[in-house]
Amino acid sequence: MISRLFKSRLVLVLGIIVLAAAGWFGLKATVLSGPETPDYQTAQATRGDIEVTISAAGKITPKVSVDVGAQVSGQLQELLVEIGDEVEKGDLLARIDPTLAQTSVEANRAQLSELQASRKQQQATLELARADADRAEMLYEADAIARAEFESAQAELTIAQGRLEAIEAQIQRQSSSLQSELANLEFTRIYAPISGTVVSSAAVEGQTLNANQTAPIILTIADLGVMTVETDVSEADVLRIDEGQEAYFTTLGDATRRWDTTVRQVLPTPEVLNDVVLYKALVDVENPQGRLKPQMTAQVFFVTGRAFNAVLVPVTALQSRPARTERPQGQGGGQPVASNDGRRRGFMQADAASPDGEAGPGSQHREDFRRAREANPEAETATVLVMAGDGTPQPRRVLVGLKTRTMAEIIHGIEAGETVVTGGVSIQRPAGNERGGRRGGGPRFMRG
Repeated sequence: MISRLFKSRLVLVLGIIVLAAAGWFGLKATVLSGPETPDYQTAQATRGDIEVTISAAGKITPKVSVDVGAQVSGQLQELLVEIGDEVEKGDLLARIDPTLAQTSVEANRAQLSELQASRKQQQATLELARADADRAEMLYEADAIARAEFESAQAELTIAQGRLEAIEAQIQRQSSSLQSELANLEFTRIYAPISGTVVSSAAVEGQTLNANQTAPIILTIADLGVMTVETDVSEADVLRIDEGQEAYFTTLGDATRRWDTTVRQVLPTPEVLNDVVLYKALVDVENPQGRLKPQMTAQVFFVTGRAFNAVLVPVTALQSRPARTERPQGQGGGQPVASNDGRRRGFMQADAASPDGEAGPGSQHREDFRRAREANPEAETATVLVMAGDGTPQPRRVLVGLKTRTMAEIIHGIEAGETVVTGGVSIQRPAGNERGGRRGGGPRFMRG
């Protein structure tokens, strides 16, 4: 009984000793190891090309397209072309039954001949009236006839002249009518107004065409040698697109083929679709091989900026001034605190001067930065955290040029090959009057 009690106490004492030893070693390891070094997300600054574009969807249409219609009514007697045929300007395309037009021409010619015969008759009457008037004048001067007979002869001459002038006016009017009917007869033969390709046909042989109210469309001819892409640009982007601006596009059928072009025109009147304001931007492109077809869908890119062999960093490397966080007095030296406030989307403006206690550039670096900023007044200013040789991030002001959704061009401040922090960070400072950088080993950063 005593032996069992002794063994139980011995086991209990040994267990307590083991637990105490484990706790001591754990506490020692925690105190000696100190705070864990933050694991930053980083990337390397590289050299490459960057291009900033505005994208828009559009439809491909021929730059020159003509609807060929009928100017006279009648039955379409013959259609000489089909869709896809190449035609030259002046080629005969179709014939309309000329029976009615021919009959009208013949009727007008007969009326014109009748009027011309009347003119000859009236000319003879005029000559006779003129002779009677001359004779009456001579006799009146010799006092051989009365004054009334003299005046009657003069009136007959005037009447004959008026009748001849009226007939000549009728002849002119009838000649004009004849020319109109001849034109209608000529319109029964339809010719190509331009050189191009027949892209559509809206009539068939035997169809009756009625041109009394509107000109019926027979077919459409388009010049497929030059195509136009009509793009819909939002009102938020249209002010960044100008005439002559560089652009390029691809088609759904061949996304690998890039068609380079320039902006021809931005139409001033927008279209409103579901309360969305869209402006038409037109770009033209040569199409000698006919690869581009009407109504193809195109993805158009308007180039607003481009740089070659530039220093590039991820956009996420552009930091705002890292957020500071207070830590209570007496807490472990420099334990980092996580925060996501150190990075905002896209471009971040940096402070004009380095934050208190942070490692800022020297006077020469500040002078170089000032000169670079004067040389690039349109460049944006940002802060980038660059990894130092000891593995700690150091804030550095930079000038940012072009930016896409993923990459940013660094005009000044970073060289290719340097490592930058791409995640958000925060600066941890002790509470009270203690300043990082003077005590406690300077500011500490923590990735967000």
